[in-house]
Amino acid sequence: MEAQLQTQLLDRFLGYVKQNTRSNPNSKTVPSDAKEVEFLKKLSAELKQIGLSNVRTNQATGYVFADLPETDETPRPVVGFISHVDTADFNSVNIQPQVVENYDGHSVINLDDAGNYQLDPAAFPSLTKYNGDTLITTNGETLLGADDKAGVTEIVTAMQYLINHPEIKHGKIVVGFGPDEEIGTGADHFDVKDFGADYAYTVDGGPLGDLEYETFNAAAATVTFHGTDVHPGDAKDVMVNASQLAIEFHNQLPATERPENTSGREGFFFLVSMNGTCDEAKLEYIIRDFDKDNFENRKALLEKITHQMNDKYGDHRVDLYMKDQYYNMGEILEKDLTPVNLVKDAMHKLDIKPSIFPVRGGTDGSKISFLGIPTPNIFAGPENMHGRFEYVSLQTMEKAVDLIVQITEDVPTTEK
Repeated sequence: MEAQLQTQLLDRFLGYVKQNTRSNPNSKTVPSDAKEVEFLKKLSAELKQIGLSNVRTNQATGYVFADLPETDETPRPVVGFISHVDTADFNSVNIQPQVVENYDGHSVINLDDAGNYQLDPAAFPSLTKYNGDTLITTNGETLLGADDKAGVTEIVTAMQYLINHPEIKHGKIVVGFGPDEEIGTGADHFDVKDFGADYAYTVDGGPLGDLEYETFNAAAATVTFHGTDVHPGDAKDVMVNASQLAIEFHNQLPATERPENTSGREGFFFLVSMNGTCDEAKLEYIIRDFDKDNFENRKALLEKITHQMNDKYGDHRVDLYMKDQYYNMGEILEKDLTPVNLVKDAMHKLDIKPSIFPVRGGTDGSKISFLGIPTPNIFAGPENMHGRFEYVSLQTMEKAVDLIVQITEDVPTTEK
């Protein structure tokens, strides 16, 4: 990468992460927080400033889209690159990134002056991969926000590089930046027609080489229990303790199918929260599985337990509300692996070893794929995301920029 662009990459990233864009899961607005709106406004202005065209903001969803016109008259599919601007549910106030140059791959990095928080290879073995790299870390008080400010930075920098090098032949490129990925609502209203890509990539993965095109199928469930609360001294044959009903419900789910007992392609029931009194109790779950039939069977089990308990204790003692959240993008991409194979080939040209695995989670690409644009996920670089130990390698970010540029060059023509 050119020295000037490398400096711009670092400066851009440091500027982005210092802006608080934490999304708000309790908000009823779209985007969920005004801080995201403010960041997207600034980003929109920057996209215009570097020379992208048709920069536009969807006022209903907050998404910012922009185009980079083709430099090759030969027809090619339109390829898109997407990142989210919000950060996760960890302190994001007054982020003060630290730059550690030429890290030696084995030393302990003190995040705060007192040494209370450290990046220690004994606890975080991933550090050993970064001998000689420049690392950007937190100061121990906040997250970093490389998920996904790294992806935003890489896309903008790649577009700037292509604008500065019109001799590189490519088709039309579209980019998109959106809010609220971390609270699972950002892509719900993604406007695929306005975006206009034939296929796209979320730049939202982890370490170098990550390529993900399978995700969980996902649902959320809320189970509410209604009791009969009377004085415990007079409770015999009268009291129905809602908290006890909740315990009974949960104990009918297989203990071996909890997140802490599963890995690989195994699905799970995750009890996210529980609260209750004798009068009312509530359990909140997320349900995950790669296999669509197993996913449906998991939801059916919750319904079965609900019906059985209502038969046992009386109607409406147990209320179940379930909502599907997203689906396995592999169901879409397996029909046409063109965007996946394009990334693999581009990585090989750059001597990047693809690391392909099913995501035990989801990406915006999960939803966007089902909306009509096949959208795998590629690496952006962050390690230890969503907390004070988050860090990213500048050199990995540079390689992400190189990969975006290589993909755009390699998009095959449609000319027969």
